[in-house]
Amino acid sequence: MSLRSFFRISDPSSETVPEERVHEEYLKRRNRTFWGVTAAYALYYVCRLTLTVVKQPLIDGGVLTAQNLGIIGSTFYFAYAAGKFLNGFIADYCNIRRFMAVGLVLSTIINLVMGLMGLIHGWLGFSTTILFILFAIVWGLNGYSQSMGAPPAVISLSRWFPLAQRGTYYSIVNSTPYLGKAVSIFLLGLIVGKIGWEYGFLFSAVAGVLGSVLILILVSDTPQSVGLPSVRELSGEPELKSDSRPTSELQKNVIRHPGIWIIAISSAFIYITQHAVSDWGVLFLQKSGGFSLGQATQIISFSEAFGIVGSVFAGWVSDRVFKGNRFIPVFILGVLCLAALTGFLFLGGGYVMNLVYVSAFSVSIGAVYCIVAGLMALDIVPRKATGAALGIVGLWSYACAGIQNLVSGFMIEGRAFKVAGGETFYDFGPVSVFWTVACLLSFLIPVASWRLLRPESEINK
Repeated sequence: MSLRSFFRISDPSSETVPEERVHEEYLKRRNRTFWGVTAAYALYYVCRLTLTVVKQPLIDGGVLTAQNLGIIGSTFYFAYAAGKFLNGFIADYCNIRRFMAVGLVLSTIINLVMGLMGLIHGWLGFSTTILFILFAIVWGLNGYSQSMGAPPAVISLSRWFPLAQRGTYYSIVNSTPYLGKAVSIFLLGLIVGKIGWEYGFLFSAVAGVLGSVLILILVSDTPQSVGLPSVRELSGEPELKSDSRPTSELQKNVIRHPGIWIIAISSAFIYITQHAVSDWGVLFLQKSGGFSLGQATQIISFSEAFGIVGSVFAGWVSDRVFKGNRFIPVFILGVLCLAALTGFLFLGGGYVMNLVYVSAFSVSIGAVYCIVAGLMALDIVPRKATGAALGIVGLWSYACAGIQNLVSGFMIEGRAFKVAGGETFYDFGPVSVFWTVACLLSFLIPVASWRLLRPESEINK
């Protein structure tokens, strides 16, 4: 079997479900696919966040510097950006079950390799320069593997859910990264603190195995592949002009759509802001706030759980309260996000106050991310070109997340000072300004460009 035939979208099943059982079977298959994708995507995130938790032990142990870690982190994001762009276009033609499972299996293997390299380095004591180079290469490969998760997860919604329900269900899928972040940062913090940073990678590999099994057991590719009619027929949706056009033509139209590029730029600033806190928040709390590793990981992991609330709330409020208007909630939540981030970075405070700041930030950035980087893009493109839209948005988003990691690492390392007793002090002032400006632009750009972001359903009326 060739690689192309292995990944190709499933053919319609030769056996069709009896008419009297269609509705029951559709709901069962749809729910299994939805929850399988949701759980697996959360476990995808466990396999990408290990480096965030182990930064402080690596720095304090003299294994790597903040600059080294910024470079390693950037290789992940640059590879993820390229991979998400390519895989977004490819996944429109693919069997989402196989595509998503393969990506998580590869990420699992990479985390296992990272953990084993760390153990071997500890046993043999080879050069930290060699370890740095190996980590940069392997973690970059993890970035590409991780890019095989989001496109099939979102495409599954287009294949299984009618347009009227897509915003609500997308918001739930979109909340899974926050669940993955919250659980993984908390558990990894405990494991790394008690056993060692190498075992954080090994634990992530175990999570990856579990996620791969869930995909293979629960997820179905398309309704037609299990003997059901298409979701458009099942839901009674009117046929749009795009439904009869070939996927390749629709993808070209997506590339030419100015609204997609506006969303991509806006999403890039969201990702700079969001990943600044995810990637550097633990280190910021330790070095700037004087918190222990346990306290810092608790604050970041607990607050990440509030991103779930923000994401789910965003889909519901924009669909039900604002009747599909995405711009008013984006502005309101963007202002809240900016205020919370400013408090976290510049006002300081104790454990509870920082928890409040980062929790409010997670709620609001989760909602803004869900609406801008997800729902707005899905609104303005045809169902069959969903992956292409997410590919373009993902390319810009993660390329800028990589630039953020690189720039932040250099800025943090460049403002490091030795104090009495040999301890290193970090001045986070300049990098905090960088993160705050990105937050401001993340919601102002889409609000100012609302005329170019009309949904496809409105254009085709």
